[in-house]
Amino acid sequence: MTQDILDHSKALVVFSGGQDSTTCLFWAKARFDEVTLVTFDYGQRHQTEIDVAKRIAHEQNLQHHVLDMSLLSQLTPNALTNHELAIDTAEDGVPNTFVPARNLLFLSFAGALAYQLNIKNIITGVCETDFSGYPDCRDSFVKSMNVTMNLAMDKNFVLHTPLMWLDKKQTWELSDQLGVLDYIKDQTLTCYNGIIGQGCGECPACHLRTRGLTQYLATKGENL
Repeated sequence: MTQDILDHSKALVVFSGGQDSTTCLFWAKARFDEVTLVTFDYGQRHQTEIDVAKRIAHEQNLQHHVLDMSLLSQLTPNALTNHELAIDTAEDGVPNTFVPARNLLFLSFAGALAYQLNIKNIITGVCETDFSGYPDCRDSFVKSMNVTMNLAMDKNFVLHTPLMWLDKKQTWELSDQLGVLDYIKDQTLTCYNGIIGQGCGECPACHLRTRGLTQYLATKGENL
């Protein structure tokens, strides 16, 4: 076995510029001395997602890597990379926005980048509570991936999933505790139709995000 010399004070956040990954960004900033971001360009539905990620990284003065993963969009048809497909749920209950092997590949490449940057902690915003039926957002997958990465690269990476057991209401609460609720509400992109902030209000991502925010604000006696 090689000596594990990964730096415990550094963290790498898998970052899309959406609500969840931006919450993870600020969660990481509150816990680690140095935070780096990695965004994957896989031909997603809107280039705006990459632009938002770059803007937020710049505003937060964080090192930001954008990796070309365009091959992913060639492997299987899905509504996140094929703009002609309407967003829908398949007979097996998995939405056609599911990109097979996406998180498998993202975490593998995040691990390779962390290896090169001497970073021990890798953070991803996947969530099993509101996971939209995506199998690669489950806790069991992340735990198995952590073991696989450590064996493959002979390092002791730690995969953090701070949102794993939070629903969207609780995720908004966490952002408020971190002092960035308004920033995340106004500056992030979750909408499948590429509208920043409150979004289109019609797509499944917007419904989930808005319902959670409405529920959280209600606990504070506030309205959306």
